[in-house]
Amino acid sequence: MYSRYLSVISILVLATVLFSCKKDANQGEIDRGLIEAYIMENQLAGTYSSSGLYYVIEEEGEVEHPNLNSNVATSYKEESLYGIVYDEKEYYTEILSQKIPGVQEGLQLIGEGGSIKLLIPSNLAYGSNGNENIGPNEVIVYDVTLHYFNQ
Repeated sequence: MYSRYLSVISILVLATVLFSCKKDANQGEIDRGLIEAYIMENQLAGTYSSSGLYYVIEEEGEVEHPNLNSNVATSYKEESLYGIVYDEKEYYTEILSQKIPGVQEGLQLIGEGGSIKLLIPSNLAYGSNGNENIGPNEVIVYDVTLHYFNQ
């Protein structure tokens, strides 16, 4: 009886692990589909990075770009694919490495005075946990202007 109980529990644990892995593998495909639909609906002409970040450089800015250790001053709007604004700030300053991975990657593509639209897949945003305002596995639209940075 005890070994049968352990077998059932083992099968349940294995099924849970396999389901979780399959779900994570499919989340990238789901995010990509959502991003593609947004691109078509909004007629965007941008580029995918190797990480899956989609970006449209609206203004390149200066030649020198920030790195992860740079202190950056930005104005940004963070929203859902459906236009729900999660956060919006003007001249907000912080170290680039403290931002979500998609923003870290995107801001390194522009210089001072530059602006960029980022469509950030969930794995480069808040992931499967979300945060206090953003649900799990959400793709984020991030419009940002880089005012200045210090190395």
